[in-house]
Amino acid sequence: MYIMVRIYCKNTNSFKDFPEGISLLEIYKGFDLQMPYGTVSAKVNNKVESLDFRVYYNKDVEFLDITSASGMRTYVRSLCFILVKAVEELYPEGSISLEHPVSKGYYCNLHLDRSIGLDDVKRIKQKMQEIIDEDIPFQRTESHTDDIVRLFRQHGMLDKAKLLETSGQLYSYYYRLGDTVDYYYGSLVPSTGYIQLFDIVKYYDGLLLRIPNRENPNKLEEVVKQEKMLEVFQEYQRWNRILGISTVGDFNIACNKGLATDLINVSEALQEKKIAQIADEITSRNQNGERVKLVLISGPSSSGKTTFSKRLSIQLMTNGIRPYPISLDDYFVNREETPLGIDGKHDFESFYALDLPFFEEQLKELLEGKEVELPRFNFVTGKREWSGKKLRIDDHMVLILEGIHALNPALTPNIPAESKYKIYVSALTTILLDNHNYIPTTDNRLLRRIIRDYKYRNYSAEETIARWPSVRAGEDKWIFPYQEYADTMFNSALLFELAVMKEYAEPILRKVPNNCPEYSEAHRLLKFLSYFTSLQDKELPPTSLLREFLGGSSFRY
Repeated sequence: MYIMVRIYCKNTNSFKDFPEGISLLEIYKGFDLQMPYGTVSAKVNNKVESLDFRVYYNKDVEFLDITSASGMRTYVRSLCFILVKAVEELYPEGSISLEHPVSKGYYCNLHLDRSIGLDDVKRIKQKMQEIIDEDIPFQRTESHTDDIVRLFRQHGMLDKAKLLETSGQLYSYYYRLGDTVDYYYGSLVPSTGYIQLFDIVKYYDGLLLRIPNRENPNKLEEVVKQEKMLEVFQEYQRWNRILGISTVGDFNIACNKGLATDLINVSEALQEKKIAQIADEITSRNQNGERVKLVLISGPSSSGKTTFSKRLSIQLMTNGIRPYPISLDDYFVNREETPLGIDGKHDFESFYALDLPFFEEQLKELLEGKEVELPRFNFVTGKREWSGKKLRIDDHMVLILEGIHALNPALTPNIPAESKYKIYVSALTTILLDNHNYIPTTDNRLLRRIIRDYKYRNYSAEETIARWPSVRAGEDKWIFPYQEYADTMFNSALLFELAVMKEYAEPILRKVPNNCPEYSEAHRLLKFLSYFTSLQDKELPPTSLLREFLGGSSFRY
């Protein structure tokens, strides 16, 4: 007599009984779901699990495909493991590291004793396809952490050994694909045959792993040229190497040795040096007899644009330049004229929520040396008012304009290029969990926003997580397409910041109830943060970019 469990399938809004111990994949087949792109993982009581997860109690289950963020992460992790196995089989003395997302794919560094060529890329792609065609199962094994650490050390995977031995966990797990062992901090698909679409191409001195488009998984993401972003990632990785730290395991060991203060001080100093270099370039730029009169600063949510602009202003003042901030928010159209989004609500992130002709007219007059009265937008009445402040630019002044649309060419189409200096700011995380597990840059920004929203806006973590997809959609539309137009990019991420944010984020994330959809993301972030050794923020200077989110800043916001 079988003991039965009752499963509620959110995809079909129906219940069905199954034998105890059944796998999610068998449950998927039992509900006869016809998902167009199949399934790659599932949420079980709002917690993401692999399809080989076995069920012993009544559960709510929602099956995911790669059109969801969680499903795509499962697909990409599995694809990365296939790439690792292909490289291991082709180059036994070589290795590969998956370093960061760029150009709508993932930049990988193939470590050989020579430069890589197109023939290497062809061989790797062919081997990956062979592994996929064999439909090899991904096998997950749980064991004592000490045993797994020894296993990774035997395979020369010191990055994974360091990560796990500093995690403080009694038990851990690892994955096996044929004879290849590896570690991934999330679910994988059941077998290699689940990977339907991929490509790998030569990309500068490395490789670019291409993945399907989330909205249309039948086609690959277009390769978007992002030379400047790649340069920023590589610059910060050089800094990490100077510090002797490239992975979280390295970082944890350094902190356990009492080196945390040095890491904080050097990271802050490197960032300040970069800001000073940008200020020097603005000051010295003089094209066709024209100096820079307008600094445009853009970047996605929680990238630290505000603190960056304040620190840049200080560096400009040390160069004899008086910065004057202008807020794009004061140039909103009156609320009744604000365009509507597809949900029928006012879309305040739309480029056309700005009174573009009025803004351009005022900016043109300012740059011509004329005096103008600046507007002020009243967010209570939804109307523009006059501030009474009058401004005229002199030879020692530069306008600082910060906003999500600052790099959009349509914002300042008639302002001479030589009068503008464009800066893109983002938190581009450069430390790796290990050589095969990068840290998504969006996770860095989401954690910053969760902490700030909770501390200053009285929003819960579930409210911030629920809003995040719409925030990201606005960034995809209005910010990311223009990032490569920048004269320079500034990385606001700090090597140590996730270890510091851990102390703030964990108690907030633990308040997310299990019965809400946002629990799965909160659980994922908590698991991710668990790999970091905690650091107190008492060593952070009051001018740190991180203070914008944690509090204790010497700047006024």
